[in-house]
Amino acid sequence: MFFMIRRIVSLLLLAVALHSCSEYQKVLKNEDVKAKYDLAQKYYDEGDMKRANRLFEQIAPKYVGKPQGERVMFFFADTYFQLRDYNMAGYQFERFVKSYPKSEKVAEASFYGAKSYYELSPRYSLDQTDTDKALVKLQSFINMYPDSKYFAEANTMANDLTTKKEQKAFEIGKQYNKLGEFDFTFLNPAISAFDNFISDFPGSVYSEDAMYYRFESATQFALNSLDRLKPERVKEAQADYNALKKQFPETKYAVSADKLLEKLTSGQQDVTQEKEAK
Repeated sequence: MFFMIRRIVSLLLLAVALHSCSEYQKVLKNEDVKAKYDLAQKYYDEGDMKRANRLFEQIAPKYVGKPQGERVMFFFADTYFQLRDYNMAGYQFERFVKSYPKSEKVAEASFYGAKSYYELSPRYSLDQTDTDKALVKLQSFINMYPDSKYFAEANTMANDLTTKKEQKAFEIGKQYNKLGEFDFTFLNPAISAFDNFISDFPGSVYSEDAMYYRFESATQFALNSLDRLKPERVKEAQADYNALKKQFPETKYAVSADKLLEKLTSGQQDVTQEKEAK
């Protein structure tokens, strides 16, 4: 009995699916715009974004300048977002904002357009063009719609992307620092990279790390320098140590930093003794 009921249910579901498919194909090939609109709305409400998208795509040009055009264009853009086609979603939401700047949906469209670019932002180690674009869009939304219900989420996403850019900038300096272990000529670019980071991202979550690795790079650079250049570079490295300790008195790098300072002091004394011996 159970298997018979299950078979009947399966056949009914199959019949519904076939009817739905047949209805979709029929309307898709039909020239009746109203029928396509109604079915597209039905699929959208049911969460069938793929079919809704195809139908909205067909009728969107037909509703330009008409009362339903605003609704069609917004739903069309949203189907792309729901389908995770964020390139097209971002583009279509931007079109909506430009086409209907006075719409009640313009803030929502602006947010989801920005969020589309947020979703396109790659991992920190890759090119960050989409991250930059998303940050511009999110900041624009934050500035224009401070009372929006999406404001907090937009801020969170903007902070995520900013942290990602900070991580990329920090890792560039750290990579130069690592290469400097094998070729000290990479230490100067490391120092420059950390200088740029500290200047560009004050208050970053990576600030303490950047200041320490700046000091480490400067220390190795000084110790590997010619004797005539060493005193000045040792002073610069010592200044980095003092800056680190001043900003982060309880720094997690205290032990390593103190050991590097000892090397600096020892290196400076060696140069002084050699000069005195001459």
